[in-house]
Amino acid sequence: MSAEEYLSVGQISGVFGIKGWVKVFSYTDPRENILAYSPWCLRKNDQIREFKVLAGRRQGAAVVAELEDLDDRDAAMALMGSEILIRRQQLPEPADGEYYWTDLIGLRVVNQAAMELGVVDHLLETGANDVVVVSDGQQERLIPFLMGQTILKVDTEKGCILVDWDADF
Repeated sequence: MSAEEYLSVGQISGVFGIKGWVKVFSYTDPRENILAYSPWCLRKNDQIREFKVLAGRRQGAAVVAELEDLDDRDAAMALMGSEILIRRQQLPEPADGEYYWTDLIGLRVVNQAAMELGVVDHLLETGANDVVVVSDGQQERLIPFLMGQTILKVDTEKGCILVDWDADF
C-alpha cells in the first residue's frame, strides 16, 4: 500500500451500542465528513479490511458509523484502534490554489534568495492559519501558510514551494 494510494482520515476509537456500530475519531473537517467516503479500508496489525459505510452521524465530539457486515458489539470491539484509510481517488480534485496537506509533505521549500530551507515535514492547524513545518534535518522552521504573503508559489509538479521567509527565522 503506497502513501499516494491511501490517505488516513480517522481511527476507530470505540463501540456504540450493541448492534455493531463504531465510534470514530475523524481527522476530517467537519468531523462528520468522514461518512461521505465509502468504502473505508481499516488497517490494524498490518492487515486491511474493506467496509462499506451504511449509516452514521455526529454523536457529541465523536462520529458513529454502521458498517456493512458488522452487526454485533464483539465484532465492533475487534476493530478498535484500526486506522481508517480511503483511496486517494475518493477525494474531489482541489480547486486552483487549494492543496491537500498530503500533497505538500515532502516538497522542497526555497526562499526568494534561492536558499533551500528544507522540506515540508508536516503541517499544523493553529486556528488562525495553518503552519508549514519545514525541516532541513538539523532544525525546524515554522512558516505560516498564508498564500500571497509567506507562501508565494506552490508547484507540486516541480516539488517546490517558494516562500517569503528569511533563512535566519
